[in-house]
Amino acid sequence: RTMESKLGDIEGAEWLEGAELLRQGAEARIYRIDFMGNPALVKHRFTKKYRHPELDQKLRYRRTLAEVRAIVKARKLGLEAPALFHVDFQKCMIVMEHVQGRTARDVLFDIEQQKGEQHEQAAVALMQQIGKSIALLHNGGMVHGDLTTSNFVVRDDNELVMIDFGLCFTSRDSEDLAVDLYVLERAFISTHPSSEMLFKKVLNTYHGNSN
Repeated sequence: RTMESKLGDIEGAEWLEGAELLRQGAEARIYRIDFMGNPALVKHRFTKKYRHPELDQKLRYRRTLAEVRAIVKARKLGLEAPALFHVDFQKCMIVMEHVQGRTARDVLFDIEQQKGEQHEQAAVALMQQIGKSIALLHNGGMVHGDLTTSNFVVRDDNELVMIDFGLCFTSRDSEDLAVDLYVLERAFISTHPSSEMLFKKVLNTYHGNSN
């Protein structure tokens, strides 16, 4: 059987038959579907056969619930995050908006290939958006857990959206917040080695908006 058919194989999820698999991680598969006329993603935390069935269900349920709560809270804080369309806690599936746009990673790659003041200003503006978004999250007592330039999407209207709240947790501990920023810094160094000054723009904006 193909990976694309696995969602449709789940009892009660026949309406997802034909969903396109985008990627698979250790805990979940991400599919692309059309949900009531809207481009959407389905995140399905699949069963781990090596775990005891009851423990497996509890773990998948708790992680699904935590991610849903994180997205809802982030949006209440005023952060741009994917809209939730449907949640099935029994099957551990989240149907959410498929944010249309390009990752901040790809946008930065393009900017790095260009020269000129206009492109530098675009890069600085993007860094400021990222810094402000992280500050909003942290001010609300939330830690993302996986901040990378791939987990920010720039919509066609240049609105910045934070995505992938699967590792998000609640904390106001300064060390947890610092680690969140450190993860992003390491991502910058490994993915955008010539962008050290740009990351400083992220930090400057972050500190300027932090409570």
